[in-house]
Amino acid sequence: MQYLVGDINAKIGTMIASGDYPDVLVPDIAVDKVLDAGAFIPLDKLIDQYAPNIKRVYGPYYNQMKAADGHIYFLPFSPVVGNYIPNPTIDQGAFWVQRRVLKAYNYPKIKTLDEYFNLLKKYADEHKSDNLIGFTALTYDWRFFAFSNAPMHLDGYPNDGGVIVDMKTHQATDYGDTDVTNRYMKTLNTLNEEGLFDKSAFVNNYDQYLARLTSGKVLGFFDYGWQVGQATQNLAKAGNDDLQYMPLPIVFDSNIKDQYLDPASFVNNRGIGITKSAKDPVRIIKYFDNMLKEENQVLVQWGIKGETYEVNDKGRFYRTQDEITKLKDPAYQEKVGFTYFNYAWPMYGQGSTLSDGNSYSAGRQPEVAQASFTDGDKLILSKYGVQTFSDLFARPDVRPWYPAWSINLTQGSPEQIFTQKKQDLERKYFPKLVLADPKQYDSVWNQYVTEFKKLNPSVYEDKMTQLIKEKIQKVTGSSN
Repeated sequence: MQYLVGDINAKIGTMIASGDYPDVLVPDIAVDKVLDAGAFIPLDKLIDQYAPNIKRVYGPYYNQMKAADGHIYFLPFSPVVGNYIPNPTIDQGAFWVQRRVLKAYNYPKIKTLDEYFNLLKKYADEHKSDNLIGFTALTYDWRFFAFSNAPMHLDGYPNDGGVIVDMKTHQATDYGDTDVTNRYMKTLNTLNEEGLFDKSAFVNNYDQYLARLTSGKVLGFFDYGWQVGQATQNLAKAGNDDLQYMPLPIVFDSNIKDQYLDPASFVNNRGIGITKSAKDPVRIIKYFDNMLKEENQVLVQWGIKGETYEVNDKGRFYRTQDEITKLKDPAYQEKVGFTYFNYAWPMYGQGSTLSDGNSYSAGRQPEVAQASFTDGDKLILSKYGVQTFSDLFARPDVRPWYPAWSINLTQGSPEQIFTQKKQDLERKYFPKLVLADPKQYDSVWNQYVTEFKKLNPSVYEDKMTQLIKEKIQKVTGSSN
């Protein structure tokens, strides 16, 4: 296996230019480019002839997987099999705060952004000699969305990417130049003026960002749990509960219902495909199909019975405390093989249920989730009167189109070109907005909005509204 590092678009572009591809490819955000280049072969006939398990797992999602020509070219990573089980921990978005900050003030209940930053400021002011970092952010490469998405969540919406979608009309609105983005940037500008914003956030790469979090110096940040897993695991392994982070569903105002938790969904613009360079596509599709046998999905998620999980007399899967402790170590996870197949392969979606009623994901099995909590976890959960971390968050509303960011846009189309130019503009102006002299903030914002409107966002908004309604039709049979 070879992992693409650095600029994925550039690496994929080199492949396309040379016409030289690996047998199997996971192009991530560049999937549209690979499709447009004709690099993936159609999988339909291969699945029909050789892949009954692929049919079983992906069959309900075929309508969402087909390209415009009616063919299936890659297998996404999120088909929910069986009943959906929500995550008891937070692997999606949240504003995170070091536990020692909450502990210092007797675990206050905070909901709004002002309350959150006031808490960080108070702690930092009282510990000036500790050289603390009030708030940092992830802005590196394709992960820039971890910075630009925050206004959407603060306004009470889930991660639909570049748009906010009206629940009744299904109208998509790009929030890049709206009051919600202005409000967040201005808040960070104030935070920077107070010396609490981490200026290096705009130059750090991903590894440096994770090292920042692991250092114990950062009091707070916004990000998605799955992106900071390495840092949080290392902090847990170190054993200092005070330096671990608590996820909070922060919103702008107290009357806003948070929507950080993902509803059941199918992400159809990420996946794994067989390229035209493959010498034996039949062998590959059989391998993919074999992976989707339930016993192999148990193997890649739960591991080996008697070593990484147990089964009680009622058939329920669980893990001993020793197994849980060992599996918190990233090195042990790699040693036993979990890191090789935890993503980027044909797989059941997180939240799936096995045929015997056990959770597909070990972390979502109630017995494992409760046993995995440390004494520090249990203490802080008890202080907030909840059983799991996700109990702090509002239940997700049903959104048949979700997530909107998974909707494919044709490469070179006006709407796709808009998204690229918009990202370039945000990368240019967001650091300026945060780091500007507060007296110059409004001027910089007005410059940004002027440039933003020149991009004609209505082209993108209209297309996204159309595609969202089409996806609703595919999922529910109704556009209403």
